[in-house]
Amino acid sequence: MGGLRGLGIGWRPEIAGYVAGRTDLGFVEVIAESIHERLPDGLAALRDRGVPVVAHGVALGLGGAEPVPGDRIEHFARAVAATGAPVASEHIAFVRAGGLEAGHLLPLPRSREAVAAVVANARRVQEQLSVPLALEPIAALVEWPDDELTEARFLTEILDATGALLLLDIANVYANAVNRGEAPERLLDELDWDRVAYVHVAGGDLRDGLYHDTHAHRVPEEVLTLLEKYPVPAAMLERDGAYPPAAELDAELAAIARAARL
Repeated sequence: MGGLRGLGIGWRPEIAGYVAGRTDLGFVEVIAESIHERLPDGLAALRDRGVPVVAHGVALGLGGAEPVPGDRIEHFARAVAATGAPVASEHIAFVRAGGLEAGHLLPLPRSREAVAAVVANARRVQEQLSVPLALEPIAALVEWPDDELTEARFLTEILDATGALLLLDIANVYANAVNRGEAPERLLDELDWDRVAYVHVAGGDLRDGLYHDTHAHRVPEEVLTLLEKYPVPAAMLERDGAYPPAAELDAELAAIARAARL
């Protein structure tokens, strides 16, 4: 689903040279809000040699009770068009309320009211896109009380109503499971894997009894083990900060490729 296959990595300026030197990448992903007017030269070169460049939004705030601002949707749509990729993605989260920006991806209550908010905003975005939209559930250190829906049901109702694909972050699932004291398979076994466009993989850090999804640590073996259990169509490494030497990135990508059978 989504037209992506193989092994990918999140493109960041700090590792642009490393990414450009890899000839085995099935795709790369770039933060949509970092694209202005046109793709950076390094990304344009990747796109021009046939590597799909996926625009990944972090600031639309699809879970907000208020409509996503039109200028944000327009910028996202321009970024998606610039990449020419077969899919685009954003998070199931809220980032603003009452005119204030949180500066962070915040979790939603798993309620039908929240489902309705995500669906309404996702549809507004989809109207401006010519490619499918994939939605990503986030990692969270806290949760809202008194859920109406299980996480699997919450995601399924959103996907059913929008026709969107699922961007599944295996590391987020692992982080949430650790923090809730439950098995990650509880969610993963209930998902429709035919809807998964691609998969994120990242590292984190266990501190004071909570697992933090940092994107700045090595991918834990437990996350790689989860990759081995499910039919992953395409998987990518997310790294943000504390960038290791090229040999370490090579090793992480190789481990992901082996686990996901890519």
